[in-house]
Amino acid sequence: MNEKSGRKLFDIHKEELAFSILMCLYFFLVITSFWILKPIKKALFIDYYKTLGGLDLMGWHMLGSQAELIAKVLNMVLAAVAVGVFTVLCRKFVRQQLSVIFSAFFILCFFVYVGFLKDPSGWGVWSFYLFGDLYNTIMVATFFAFLNDSVTPDAAKRLYGLIVFGGVAGGVVGTTAVKASLKSIPNPMWMVILAVGTVVLVVIAIAAGKLGLKLRPATNVPENVAEPAAEKKGNAALEGARLVFSSRYLLSIVAIVGLYEMVSTIMDFQFTSTVEHFVTESTKDHFATVYTITNVTSMVVQLFLTSFVMRRFGVGIALLVLPVASLLGSSGFLLLPILFTGSALNTLDNAFNYSINQSAKESLYVPTTKDEKYKAKAFIDMFVQRSAKAVAVGLSLLITTLASDFGTIRWLSLLTVLILIGWILAARFAGKSFDAMTRQPEAA
Repeated sequence: MNEKSGRKLFDIHKEELAFSILMCLYFFLVITSFWILKPIKKALFIDYYKTLGGLDLMGWHMLGSQAELIAKVLNMVLAAVAVGVFTVLCRKFVRQQLSVIFSAFFILCFFVYVGFLKDPSGWGVWSFYLFGDLYNTIMVATFFAFLNDSVTPDAAKRLYGLIVFGGVAGGVVGTTAVKASLKSIPNPMWMVILAVGTVVLVVIAIAAGKLGLKLRPATNVPENVAEPAAEKKGNAALEGARLVFSSRYLLSIVAIVGLYEMVSTIMDFQFTSTVEHFVTESTKDHFATVYTITNVTSMVVQLFLTSFVMRRFGVGIALLVLPVASLLGSSGFLLLPILFTGSALNTLDNAFNYSINQSAKESLYVPTTKDEKYKAKAFIDMFVQRSAKAVAVGLSLLITTLASDFGTIRWLSLLTVLILIGWILAARFAGKSFDAMTRQPEAA
């Protein structure tokens, strides 16, 4: 891609190019790692309980797909702890500093799992599943807090297309790598590869932090400036919540994130149940295939659609693309619940979420205050996100327990349609509010 075509696609200024490329590589490594972890942890979990014939919990017999929903509820508890830890750390550390701290933690964890995954037990399967989600929760939140604290609203519309493309490309590389190496690379070796990749990520984050100093908005707090003492009092896990509930704008973001997670969790359960029902051989191979298709689609959307829509039509319109795609996917599965439409749920959901929706949603934080970028965002991305998943898990378990045959799974799509209505209303409000907050005053 030459300079002219690159500017046409992303409209990046010369002084922003190096920072944008580094942040693109940073996000590439985070998402590559996540998409390597995802099919491994999911297949380990489903196959473990398929071998055992299911999970018996207090007289309740569950299939692997239902047991996975319980694991998602536990993720909410883990996320509450993560919010507190993140808030405490961001009182003293920001941007690349947080990246280095959390990366060091996960490097250590990767080496611990080298041993655990050689012969995974029930405890190892459950803890690794939770670990995979924790990695995504913390590393993505840390990345976007760093990014959103480094650019202006105008730059976000121009730069996020390229930067988030790094994550989309990482998804393609991650899923393709797992699928191509199903038999040649054992799970413990993947942990070593991920640890090395995270070391490279640290180097990139440090370099990007130095370049970001030149682009950072003048109104932001300078590097290494601590929060006022009065703002440090109280429960760390509740600081972000107080900020959220005092702002209608932040509450609209809560609605977007929460309602999306409910829809996505239900659709993912339908996807997993469909694979469990129809696929009799390697579930890991099918998961990896679907994830590869999903991420290739996401890469095309991010490359050719995201920047164009955000610059031409605005953040508000970009926020509406995913709920429309989800509506199409749910309607298709409701009418024809087969392996193809069940697998398409994953593609229609994640292809647009990891591309245009993520770029638009993260842009909403750019015009907010430093505390809102770090503390409120951590509360939303970690606790609200996982809590919404837990609600969707409860609804899915209730419906599938009352009528446990596979034919029941299709009717969950009726619930997603109702949730989508609220999601669309919240997206419209957030988009209008963003435009009002970032509108340049007219010249006299």
